[in-house]
Amino acid sequence: MPAMPPGARRGLLVFALGVAVIAGAFAFDHWWLGAGDGNGGLGVAIGGPFALVDQNGAVRHDTDFRGELMLVYFGYTFCPDACPTTLQTMSSALDDLGDGANSVRPIFITVDPERDTVPQMKLYAANFHPRLVALTGSAEQTAVAAHAYRIYFQKARHGDDTDYLIDHSSFVYLMGRDGRYLAHFGPDVTADAMAAAIKKYL
Repeated sequence: MPAMPPGARRGLLVFALGVAVIAGAFAFDHWWLGAGDGNGGLGVAIGGPFALVDQNGAVRHDTDFRGELMLVYFGYTFCPDACPTTLQTMSSALDDLGDGANSVRPIFITVDPERDTVPQMKLYAANFHPRLVALTGSAEQTAVAAHAYRIYFQKARHGDDTDYLIDHSSFVYLMGRDGRYLAHFGPDVTADAMAAAIKKYL
């Protein structure tokens, strides 16, 4: 069998490396966020107990939403782009579901409890779907909820004590009627795609 030319060998190597990178990324996503097995993947649980305050001042627990599907998103009201865009996508997806939206509870949990007070959350939530529950709490309560959903968040290095941005994960989690993980959506998901995925569980 004739030897493979050096150029072809290099091309094959580059192709193999590309496949390995893609496979590795897929494997990490499967391990970290799960593939719909209700357990968040290979031993990494997504979701868990929380006790926070909604935009009307009422204490809400994760168990309050049993019997409903939950769309859970972590962000903050001073977020310039990703958060309002994602919440609008969630709102549009619920509109697409029609009466099916009555079985879905969109939940927005702040990662900036210092500025996101109950009145601030109420003002912000009014811009989105009327079923939206906007939750805030103490720094400790926020950290507990974020940890349960494997959410990363940290103040950006630039800015001052009152005017700052927060780096954070930007996934929307679809949780089952029993509070277990079903699926997740990345920041580029469309409202149509989100609604289509939710319909499978209505």
